[in-house]
Amino acid sequence: RLVNGSSFCSGRVEVFHNGEWGTVCDDNWSLEDAKVVCREVGCGQELSAPSGAAFGQGSGPIWLDEVTCAGTEAALSLCWARSWGSHNCNHGEDAGVECTVCFPPCALFSFGYNAVASNSQKYSGDPMALQLVDGPHRCAGRVEVLHQEEWGTVCDDGWDLQDAEVVCWQLGCGAAVAAPGFAHFGRGRDPIWLDEVNCTGTESALSECRAKPKGVHKCHHGEDAGAVCSGSCCSSADELLGGYQYCRSSRTGFPYAEHVGIHPPAHIQHLLSPSLGLAPQDPTDVRLVNGSNRCSGRVEVLHNQRWGSVCDDNWDLDDAEVVCQQLGCGMAVAAPPRAQFGMGHEPIWLDDVNCTGTEATLSECRARPWGESNCNHQEDASVVCQAPYSNAWARNIYVFDLHMSFIIPGLAQLRLVNGSSRCSGRVEVLRNQQWGTVCDNGWDLNDAEVVCQQMVCGVAVSAPGSAHFGPGSNHIWLGEVECTGAEVTLSECRSRMEEPINCHHGEDAGVVC
Repeated sequence: RLVNGSSFCSGRVEVFHNGEWGTVCDDNWSLEDAKVVCREVGCGQELSAPSGAAFGQGSGPIWLDEVTCAGTEAALSLCWARSWGSHNCNHGEDAGVECTVCFPPCALFSFGYNAVASNSQKYSGDPMALQLVDGPHRCAGRVEVLHQEEWGTVCDDGWDLQDAEVVCWQLGCGAAVAAPGFAHFGRGRDPIWLDEVNCTGTESALSECRAKPKGVHKCHHGEDAGAVCSGSCCSSADELLGGYQYCRSSRTGFPYAEHVGIHPPAHIQHLLSPSLGLAPQDPTDVRLVNGSNRCSGRVEVLHNQRWGSVCDDNWDLDDAEVVCQQLGCGMAVAAPPRAQFGMGHEPIWLDDVNCTGTEATLSECRARPWGESNCNHQEDASVVCQAPYSNAWARNIYVFDLHMSFIIPGLAQLRLVNGSSRCSGRVEVLRNQQWGTVCDNGWDLNDAEVVCQQMVCGVAVSAPGSAHFGPGSNHIWLGEVECTGAEVTLSECRSRMEEPINCHHGEDAGVVC
């Protein structure tokens, strides 16, 4: 990895060995060495190979010294060097690398409707320019921006949901749910870079919003702004080889497509299009009536060719969320009871509805049998959702930001077993050519977050233990796993690997992403 640079393609070189990140000494460090690093981290051409801790001094071990690459190697570990940990250096000699963020040309892939995905000469955005820290997952936390190679916070003066919406959008985290101020996620310790941020909510990056000049403010860190986002909009991790899957977003006219497959197999994770309106699915077996628009009103469902209402017994925001998602209306804002949008006159079809909020349709939720209730129409349930999509289809799709991720065979030695999809189940890791389980001692949402990210499955929803997905039958390879949630793979987390691990298969850890 490259650390402390202005982008993900520049910084101090660090390598991972024996479960720990460490630096590389600059003895004999050259452009040939930098070329290998740039290639390995997925960047463009090498620009320079700075020495003398140009990107700051590391604090871990110095793992490599006297590295000598020809420039053609696929990985730094294939270059000649002293043995791991053997050196005559200090951290004042840490090696660095600067690469271009222009990627080499790639093939053109046609995926229908005369659309062609090709490589851009210049990467359209800096993914390291914005981050959310100290939150429960990567889509919630204190807002920090990168300026002059240093992370800093944003003051909450004028900070609102429209500003948070832009942050969530830029990070690929769905819709903004909240915009807390007053250092809700703890105080930062770095500069305060932005104050009086004023976004309309339609910008594609926070840098496009009006604000005071960087570093000019009248705040302290007790006013650090935060953001809470809904997370990636697609709940499943569909793998398509040619096709489209449009997901729901809160932005009118801004559909959000995830996992659009091309050949050879790859995942286009985020495809953001400002020119395509998304029409709601029609016909559907649920509707909202008597509201101010099609995304608010009394809930009615179609059964036996007849519309009827839903009783408000146990009706809550999780139930409303399913209705809003089914109608393409964004997130649920409220779930009013007591016939707030007037009483229906048709049958009461559903009662005691109990959704988890993750179902695709209301008919998938638990409820009494159709037509069985102890209610009257004064108890008709209602829903208020975010604003609806535009119903206009446009002919052209313009991609203004494209992120591609690839699963490299042999790298992700991890799987989820016995779940309802490939993104939920009992966690198993591959070691010595044998699959084994993970003990649930200390297992929490941070650990699950790393698993979900490694599996390209979005955000972690829960981290069940006690063999929730059934007990395994082979080895228990890991115990006392302790991730921060920022690791790229589970192998980077602290854990107990020595056998015997004080566990049994009734304590196997699971994950739901």
